[in-house]
Amino acid sequence: MPAFSFSRLINLAGAVLIGAATLLGAGRAEAASQMVARISISAQRMLVLVDGREAFSWKVSTAGRGYSTPTGTFRPTRLHEMWYSRQYDNAPMPHSVFFFHGYAVHATDAVKKLGRPASHGCVRLHPDNAADFFTLVETFGIANTAIVITE
Repeated sequence: MPAFSFSRLINLAGAVLIGAATLLGAGRAEAASQMVARISISAQRMLVLVDGREAFSWKVSTAGRGYSTPTGTFRPTRLHEMWYSRQYDNAPMPHSVFFFHGYAVHATDAVKKLGRPASHGCVRLHPDNAADFFTLVETFGIANTAIVITE
């Protein structure tokens, strides 16, 4: 597990504050803050952008041999703090952000495999990063979050 990082905490707090200010409305006619998670299958990385600025860059694991991760632009469809896979022996999927049918961005305990393909198609993150991503999606809202997956 990585050591506690003040810069990680500051980045998350800053991103959450932007989202919170948007939710409060501040009485101004402004465009809502946007969060985009750009996932590169070839690089096995997720870049999180808040209003076009890089907030986080994390290693991921996408589909391993014999499986596929869908590509395209998606919106989250549902969130679950804890989900158990109905397809893969009730495998735990903490901090799940579902985006297409049964596919989700979620935490994994197989952190040593992050940075290379290893999943059944979902996008796996380190548990700390998955918790942060889940919080960001909750804060910005489904309508203001995009998940973009490219080869």
